[in-house]
Amino acid sequence: MSITVSSIYRYPIKGLSAEALDQVNLSVGQCIPHDRRFAIAHATTQIDPEHPEWLPKTRFFMLARDEKLAQLRTRFDEHSGIVHIEQSGRSILSARITDSQGHASLQAFFSEFLMDYPGGPPHLVEAPGHTFSDARQKPNSTTYKYVSLVNLASVRDLERVAGIAIDPDRFRANVYFEGAPAWSEQEWIGMELGLGKARLRIVSLTARCPATAVNPTTAERDLDIPRILREEFGHSHMGVYAEVIEGGMVKTDDFLLPLREDEQSIIHSPDHHLAKTPGSRP
Repeated sequence: MSITVSSIYRYPIKGLSAEALDQVNLSVGQCIPHDRRFAIAHATTQIDPEHPEWLPKTRFFMLARDEKLAQLRTRFDEHSGIVHIEQSGRSILSARITDSQGHASLQAFFSEFLMDYPGGPPHLVEAPGHTFSDARQKPNSTTYKYVSLVNLASVRDLERVAGIAIDPDRFRANVYFEGAPAWSEQEWIGMELGLGKARLRIVSLTARCPATAVNPTTAERDLDIPRILREEFGHSHMGVYAEVIEGGMVKTDDFLLPLREDEQSIIHSPDHHLAKTPGSRP
C-alpha cells in the first residue's frame, strides 16, 4: 500500500492553534516556513533576536501547562503580517504582529488573557530565522529546525487501547500520513524519506509530554496520553522528527517513501520526485 500525505500543518505562534496547508515548499535545513515563528514568553524569559538560542518550553506559555491557550483559534497571514484571533467562534482581535502598534495590541491581549497566571505579564517574541520548537538539535543532525511527522495508523492503534477517539491534532505534527503500518515509523531512524519533491532524513522519535492531554476542541485536560503510551506500548513516543536534506514542494496526497540505502541514489536524481499525479505510483 502506498504511503501518502494526509495533511500538512504549521503553528505560527507556539502553543496556539494549527493552520492547515495544501502545500509547502521545504528548504534544506529549515522547518516549515513560519512554524513556531512567534512565541508567548514568560516575563523573565530573555530573547536576543540577533543571536537566538534554543530554550526549554517551560520558558514559554505552552499547552503542557497552560491549557487555556486551546480556547483560542488563530490565523497568521504571512503576506500582511496580520494575526486573527477567535474565541468560541467569535472574532476577538486582528492585528499586524510585524509592526509595533499591532504587536503591542497582541501583547496587551495575551497579557489580559493570561492574567491569572503568576510571574507577570507575558511578552510576544520573535527572532528572525529562528523557530521556537520544543526539539533541541539531535547529535545525528545538522539543524534544530525539524519537520515533525505522525503516522495516523499509530494514532488509531492508540485509540484502540485507550477505548476512546483521539484527535490527531493533540500531537501538533507538521505532516500526518496514511498507508504505513502502525508504529513502523519507529524503525525509520537514520533513514531517508522521499516526500513529494523533497527529501528528509529521520533523526529521532518524538517523545510526548502532557500537552497531548489537552483536548484541542474543549481545551480540557482529559486524557493522559503519555501514561497510556508507557503502560500499553512501553514507550512515550508518537511520531518522528526529520531534517530536510533536499528541498522541494510537498502537497497533500503526495507520496512518502522510506528509502533503503540502495534507493537513495535514485531519489537524488533531479528529475525524480514523489509528487502524486493522476494514476501515478511511487
